[in-house]
Amino acid sequence: MAATAPLRDCQAWKDAGLPLSTTSNEACKLFDATLTQYVKWTNDKSLGGIEGCLSKLKAADPTFAMGHAISNGLVLIGTGSSVRLDRELDLAVKTMVEVSKTQPLTQRERLHVSAVEAFAKGNFSRACELWEQILWDHPTDMLALKFSHDAYFYLGYQEQMRDSVARIYPFWTPDIPLSSYVKGIYSFGLMETNFYDKAEKLAKEALSINPTDAWSVHTIAHIHEMKAEIKDGLEFMQHSETHWKDSDMLACHNYWHWALYLIEKGEYEAALTIYDTHILPSLKASGAMLDVVDSCSMLYRLHMEGVSVGERWQDVLSVTQKHSRDHILLFNDVHFLMASLGARDPQTTQELLTTLQDASESPGENCQHLLARDVGLPLCRALVEAENGNPDRVVELLLPIRYRIVQIGGSNAQRDVFNQLLIHAALNCASGVHKNVARPVLPSCPVEGWALAS
Repeated sequence: MAATAPLRDCQAWKDAGLPLSTTSNEACKLFDATLTQYVKWTNDKSLGGIEGCLSKLKAADPTFAMGHAISNGLVLIGTGSSVRLDRELDLAVKTMVEVSKTQPLTQRERLHVSAVEAFAKGNFSRACELWEQILWDHPTDMLALKFSHDAYFYLGYQEQMRDSVARIYPFWTPDIPLSSYVKGIYSFGLMETNFYDKAEKLAKEALSINPTDAWSVHTIAHIHEMKAEIKDGLEFMQHSETHWKDSDMLACHNYWHWALYLIEKGEYEAALTIYDTHILPSLKASGAMLDVVDSCSMLYRLHMEGVSVGERWQDVLSVTQKHSRDHILLFNDVHFLMASLGARDPQTTQELLTTLQDASESPGENCQHLLARDVGLPLCRALVEAENGNPDRVVELLLPIRYRIVQIGGSNAQRDVFNQLLIHAALNCASGVHKNVARPVLPSCPVEGWALAS
């Protein structure tokens, strides 16, 4: 088990080659505490949690530019709020920019502010370019590393997500705080680009140093999923559960992976038990977008398998409904749509589709709105057609965009729900040509079938 490093003050950050433009040691330590919890996917009660740390950070130095950058960046990277609809967030980002102009910041800090500002405008690619500029000169800047990693994920830039970490990995020596977590971050990019053996090796190295590293657990869960190693995956999750179950920002998602194995085994009631015991309670407690998409994706997969989920969609809709006009991530939008369709709420469904159409017609520099016309809207319409019992139309909508869906982001495992939608539709088509789309999977077992089709 890795020893917990002391929180870094002004001098410690300077010694690390990452000076912070504040004279407040308390602000520096709270910045470190916030960053540490973000990396570990865990709100540490002994530190006051992320929100508690950010509140104290603002009080310690209200003009601390990097305090503003991490605070706004975390809200934005959570993808539950946008400057377009959230006036408080819009003001906070503008304040961050103004504060940065009144101080002699380092070039690294200015790039951080500019990157968060670009992300707020929906220009994720530009934000990544700016974070990469930081990493060229400061490869141990964990905030730039994590923000860019998450943004690449949202863009579906799998190779960039991997290579961004590969470039800086040699600089992370064991004496640097949080260094073992870089192994887990790197392992995820390797896994998403099909380097399963190397990914597993790195993730296990990270876990040998810190068994509570929930992100490295998550990488291994993905590897078992992608290799159709259902038995091994279930055993791994069961044996490691005590180490990651208290990682409040990621435990729900790890339980989702656990439930996927059960769905693939046809053990639907066991999967629903995990949903009711872990996933839904987490969704209700947090309202976090990761918990939202986990809930929607799991119920939708069960729905496609013909499993009755009862009134569970109503619980999800109570969280997703208020986000129908957000259009921050197309990936999120499609999952919100699953909830409104599952709960049979045509008004919310129409609101989401209409406002997404509007966003696509005036996209500006917002990468998600730019992608909505050609990928996001056809994908949404395919879900609607599936619900309306028009499998041939589902296939007509999905086939042209099948290999572009990666652009809405998410992992290969998460996006597999759209492969499954295409397969289910093809199997039920009246058209013989459309039925042939599913032909490669028919002789196979379910898990192998999905792998062949995807």
